[in-house]
Amino acid sequence: MIESSPLPAIAIAVPFIGAALVATLGSKPNLREGVSIALATATLGLVVSMLPGTTDGRVASTTLLELSPGINIALRADAAGMLLATLASLLWVPTSVYSIGYMRGLEEQKQTRFFAAFALSVGATLGVALAANLLTFVLFYELLTLFTYPLVIHRESDEAVRAGRKYLLYTLGGGLALIGGTAWLALLGIDTTFSEAGVLGSLAGRDGTVWALFVLLVFGVVVKAAVMPLHSWLPAAMVAPTPVSALLHAVAVVKAGVFGVVRVLIFVFGVDLLRETGAWQVLAIGAAATVVLASLLALRHDNLKRRLAYSTVSHLSYIVLGVALLGPLALTGALLHLVGHGVTKITLFFCAGAIHVRTHRENVSELDGIGKQMPVTMGAFALASLSMAGIPPFMLFASKWYLGAGAVDASATPFLFVYIVSGVLSAGYLFPIVARAFWQSSPSFTWSGWPGEASLKMVVPLAVTGLLALIWGLVPNLPFSFLSLASQVANRAGGGA
Repeated sequence: MIESSPLPAIAIAVPFIGAALVATLGSKPNLREGVSIALATATLGLVVSMLPGTTDGRVASTTLLELSPGINIALRADAAGMLLATLASLLWVPTSVYSIGYMRGLEEQKQTRFFAAFALSVGATLGVALAANLLTFVLFYELLTLFTYPLVIHRESDEAVRAGRKYLLYTLGGGLALIGGTAWLALLGIDTTFSEAGVLGSLAGRDGTVWALFVLLVFGVVVKAAVMPLHSWLPAAMVAPTPVSALLHAVAVVKAGVFGVVRVLIFVFGVDLLRETGAWQVLAIGAAATVVLASLLALRHDNLKRRLAYSTVSHLSYIVLGVALLGPLALTGALLHLVGHGVTKITLFFCAGAIHVRTHRENVSELDGIGKQMPVTMGAFALASLSMAGIPPFMLFASKWYLGAGAVDASATPFLFVYIVSGVLSAGYLFPIVARAFWQSSPSFTWSGWPGEASLKMVVPLAVTGLLALIWGLVPNLPFSFLSLASQVANRAGGGA
């Protein structure tokens, strides 16, 4: 049941208004940072206030602007959107605290611009999550690219500027394809308000049109989902400060990409039409190849952030493959993996940033014995590594279980082995880091009484998110109903999970 409510608009407006306020506080860093944390907390409160209604089937909705009859900029807090909105607003809180410790620890320049752009990026992500139709989705999807660009080039080095250009080339190129597909649907007179059954049923039998739209719309979202060979912008963007890497990987850009795959495949094309045309198979094969190849590339990289970047490329395609399988179990797993990967990967990047601030080490080969100096940081890294490999009872075990069961349920058993192989490879590129940290020795890192951790502003957030990867594996529904939201989407789109 759709209920008129201003809450979706208010939740998005808070980060945008807050960004303007932060931009005026450059001469007052303490106040600026306090406002940033307050904004994150307020946004989380607003989003969570909509959860009870969504889980009960009462969807808050509002129209921002009517462009012409039947064509609106509108917001809606449905189950799929609330899953991403809750994740993004929740992770903004520890990321805000962490960013203060990181930016001050390295004495980064242009911190006011950083915090303002960060708030704008989260606001755009919430817009992507809560968009009620394809036009609104495209609007916030493109704004997200523009708002994250200053973060990617934050340090303004030659390498950062090159990475920024590559980022814009890829993501704006995908955005143009998405705009083209959306415009085509408008010309066809199709209402693109998202529906669990899809909105393109009238195109059944018109395979040429369906395939052309599939290419445009899917290309538009898989660029940000970093499906190979459209992935290279993501490792290049690792030149940005670590809180930006955490934002790109766990909260905003790539999560908007995989969420876009959910919206386009399930809520635009619909399960029946994709099965009829067989279009899902193309995306499934591309995603499966990405899962394995990106894991193999992660094994090759000594630079910690680049290793984590290729890990992200692989795990994003876990989600894409799960959605492409079109079954209720696989879709439930894909949505749970979106949440679990966000919490797990942000922990790994938080740890990488703490190591860099405290020791200025960036390569895996330089981390022998670092667990003696930074036991909390590397303990959190160990927890996140276990989750990433899919070890029970961590959250990514639960999502991988659904994904594997979904592959079998869809009579696509080869994809089950893709998930298994990638899980082993995940252990292969993460567990040796933990072993180096705790079981190797180095004169650079010795126990000398009180551990030599980074500041509490960095250590507390990474410890909290590391524990969440475990806690949500045990109770994935508490307190934010992630399992209920994922199951609700799957029940309505795939006939019951």
